[in-house]
Parts: sequence; C-alpha cells; structure tokens
Amino acid sequence: MKFLGNVLATIIGLFIFFMLFFFGILIVGAVFGSDSEAITVKNNSVIELNLEDIKYDYAGKYEDPWITIFADKKSVGLTDVIKAIEDAKTDDDIKGISILNNQSSLGMAQSKALRDELESFKKSGKFVMAYANSYTQKEYYLNSVASPIYINPVGDMDFKGLSAELMFFKDLQEKTGVKMEVIRHGKYKSAVEPFLENEMSDANREQVTALLNSVWNSVTADISKSRNISVDKLNEIANGLLARTPEMAKEQKLVDIIAYEDVYHDAIRKALKVAKDEDYNKVSIFDYTKKMTTTGVSIDSKNQIAIIYAQGEIQSGEGDVNTIGEGSMRRSLQEARRNKDVKAIVLRIDSPGGSALTSDLIWRELELTKKVKPIVVSMGNYAASGGYYIACNANTIFAQNNTITGSIGVFGILPNFSQLTNKIGIHTQQVKTHENSAPYSPFVPLDDKLKAVTLEGVEHIYKTFVTHVAEGRKMTFAQVDSIAQGRVWAGSEALRLGLVDRIGSLDDAINEAAVLAKVKTYKTENYPEYKKDLNDLFADLPFTQSKESFIKEEIGEENYKVLQQVKKLKSQKGVRMAMPFEINIH
Repeated sequence: MKFLGNVLATIIGLFIFFMLFFFGILIVGAVFGSDSEAITVKNNSVIELNLEDIKYDYAGKYEDPWITIFADKKSVGLTDVIKAIEDAKTDDDIKGISILNNQSSLGMAQSKALRDELESFKKSGKFVMAYANSYTQKEYYLNSVASPIYINPVGDMDFKGLSAELMFFKDLQEKTGVKMEVIRHGKYKSAVEPFLENEMSDANREQVTALLNSVWNSVTADISKSRNISVDKLNEIANGLLARTPEMAKEQKLVDIIAYEDVYHDAIRKALKVAKDEDYNKVSIFDYTKKMTTTGVSIDSKNQIAIIYAQGEIQSGEGDVNTIGEGSMRRSLQEARRNKDVKAIVLRIDSPGGSALTSDLIWRELELTKKVKPIVVSMGNYAASGGYYIACNANTIFAQNNTITGSIGVFGILPNFSQLTNKIGIHTQQVKTHENSAPYSPFVPLDDKLKAVTLEGVEHIYKTFVTHVAEGRKMTFAQVDSIAQGRVWAGSEALRLGLVDRIGSLDDAINEAAVLAKVKTYKTENYPEYKKDLNDLFADLPFTQSKESFIKEEIGEENYKVLQQVKKLKSQKGVRMAMPFEINIH
C-alpha cells in the first residue's frame, strides 16, 4: 500500500513539475518573443485588410504587466487600425490596400468610420482594391469604397435592404407557467413587449421601420457616391434582387470585374509593377497596426486628451473590453480629472445600456469631471438607453448617421415561476413579521402592492433620466418626454431632435475637445486600464477550451446566441436602462 502511495506521489509530482515547466516556457516566450519578432514592412508593399479578429474600438490595457504581455497579441482595436491607415497615406513603403474575402464583426457605425478612412486613403493617390467570393450586405458596404471591385464567377451578392426579426413569448409563458412580470415606462420600450404580446405593437413597428430606413439611407448614400449610382437605382436593385449573381451585380455596376482570385492578384502585381511570376510584398493590417503603434511619431507636448472607451453592456463591477463596469469607468474619470496634463476628455460610447444604477453612478462621475474639464462624447454603433444616459451631460455630442441612440426609457422584469411550480405540485408559503417584510419571490404570485411599489421606482428613475437629459441638452422636460418613451433613433434623426450636436467621427470629437480645451498640440491617452487576475489570464490560453466555446461547438452558433439571450435575461438585476430590442444588420 505504501508502495502505491509513493508511486502516486511521484506521478503527481511529475505532473506538477511539467505544468510549471510548461507555464514557465510560455512566460519566457511571452516576455522575450515579442522583442525578437520585429515587424518589418518591405518596400512596395500592400496592406491586406482582414478584420476577422478585430471587434472593438478599444482593445484594452491592463494594470498588471504580465497580463499585458499575454494580451498583447490581441491588443489592436479599430481605432488603432484607422490611425494606422491614416499613417499609411504618407508611408512610402505602402502602395495600396487589398480587401480580400474580409469577414468582420464590426457594427454599421464602425464600418462607416473605417470606410471614411479608406476614402481618405484613396485621395492620397494610392489604390484600394477588393475581392470576395461572395458579398454580404455589410461587407459590400465596406468594399464598395474600393476600385476596382472583383467577385468570384460562381459567387453571389446579398443586396436587398434591411430587416429585423423579433420573437414573442406570451403564449409560451401561458403554456409553461413561466411568466415574466413586466414593469415599464415608455410606450416604445419594447425590450419587454415579447413577454406581453404575440405580435409587434404599432408603436414598436413604427420605430423599427424608421430606424431601418435611416440606417439604409445612410448606407445607400455612401454607396451611391462611391459607385456613381443613384439612390433610387440602388433601391430598385434591392427591391428586385437585381444583383444576386455576379453577372447581374456587374450589369448593375455594383462590381467591376468577374474573375478568380489569381486574376485579382495579377492585377495587384500590375499596379505594383511586379512580374507575374513573382510574389508581391504584403503586410496584414494587424501587423502593420502593431508596428505603427510601437514606432509612431512621438508628439512633443505635455498636453493630453484622454479617450475613455465605454463599450458593451453597462454592469456593476470592474468591467472589461466588452462590458462597461462601474469600477474601471469611475477610476478612469477620476484619474483623468486629477491629471493636470489632461486638458479634455472624449468619452467614446458603444453601448446598448444596462444597469440603471451603474449608469447613474457613471453619470455622476461625469458631472463632477465636467466641472473641471470639458467632455466630448463620440457615439459608435450604439449609445442607447443607459448608453445615452452617460452621454447626455457632455459639452458636445457627436454621432454617426447610422448610430443607434436615444431609447430614453426604463423597465424592470421579474421572472415568476408560481404557475409552473403549482402545475408540478410544488406550493410555496411565506411567514412575515410585517406586511412588506418578504422580498420578491419568483415562486409566489406578484401582488398588486409590490407591483405598484416597483412601478413607482421605475417612474422615479424615468423622471430622473428625462431631467438629466433636459438639463444636459438645454431642453424642457416636456420636450424630452415627447421624444423619449423608450424610442430609439438613428444618429441623423437624433441630430434633428437635439439629442446630439453634430454628425462626425471619433477624430472630429477629439478635435472638438482640443478646441474646448484651447490646446493646439496634444497627444491622446487611452483609458480604462483594467484590473485582471491570473484566473482570467489562464482562461484565455489556447489549450483551455471554455465551456462557452464547447457549447457553441456542440449546438451551433445560432442556438448558442439564443442560449446567451436566455442567460442574459436571467442575470439582469434591478431596474434596467437598455435597448428596446437587439438588432443585427446584415
């Protein structure tokens, strides 16, 4: 028995040794590998624009240097990419940009910002060319800036206008006995409508239709300018599906050349004056961006403009690159406020909202900061509900035409399982010392008094929300209330209504911040700097498959998205300021 114990101890000891050795190799490689793998850009090179791994405006940075080392390979955000393309205009080694079978997860406002930078790149006299086996609508929007545009002979194009699909669960609740008790303010606050109805209300259909039309108008205006096709003609093409095949797409002038990929590469060789039998020099946008962020021109100025990125759903806690946390946001604002070198702050928001309490805590920190330094907001894909709440008190607000914003409304959802538990023979009773001493229980029917108290809380937060907007935007309560009620607007409509000040990019917002701060030379500093521990670090290592990725692999991407929506609903606590619906535009 003692022998077996010794053998087991030896095996465990060897296992621990090899694990420590393995992690040691990883750490040493991470520390020294980046220095030894310098990125070089050869003369007469083309940037390959593949954005598959780039999702966020800001890729994040971390307080712990070890975390930064391991996260470094992912530390490229869209704003870094846009800045790199701007630098490439004057880089003699770069002759053009190739968009080859690009598949990105960027939102429409992000695509717009990147597209505008590519337009500027073309004006420098360098080329932008595009090739795809098939074009989704969103990818074509980005690719339409190129000239020429290639398509595979057996490919296809999706150009048919925009749509949104919503699911309703009223009957499901009645059949299962699982009921979502809804308390809301705002006739457009349709995040909760699927639990109340079996079909869209007229108010919801009105806002979704208006939103889709606004976004589509922005998209077609840009395509029309680049391709020299009238907007009316583009709508005719979409209505009749007149570009669904390569031949039809070329006939409608949406693409220029039908050919296989080798022909496309030969065209690039010709533009570079490289022989057909030779390889031409390429550099990925990821590598080029990394090079430019580490070797960029240093600006000789103490003046700083802080760019604080607020991206993702608003939640309590620290937050990270895909969630807006109270901890990182308040800490960033306090640091920027106290730093004498920081002359102004740009808050970059890409959020559908979330926790009402956390939104208000961030709003308060912004209010304190605005008394010391000017704040300019730049809106990305979304700045809705809680995302607009934290924007409304800025000195100046910028949005893109296709930014989704507004959604000034509040709701609460209380899941209730009492009908289900009664059906299966489980009964719940409560014993109380006072009439209202018991907290809400999902196993007891919601009584009218608790519902009234909860609605009172929702109404209080709604009035606070509208008051903050009215004060920040210099409007009356009635004026804000008339365009609130939970309704969402596209940026172009938000400008007309006074919810934003200007249509423009992040760069436009930074320039405005410099004007307000009265500084001519400055450098930018990115926030937040996140706190992350080793558990988070090891979860990202390549050999550790998370339970999420395992589930996604087993049940498929679409089913996983449904599962995530259910999970999100279960995790939501407190009163919510969130987008009235989730929309994916393709």
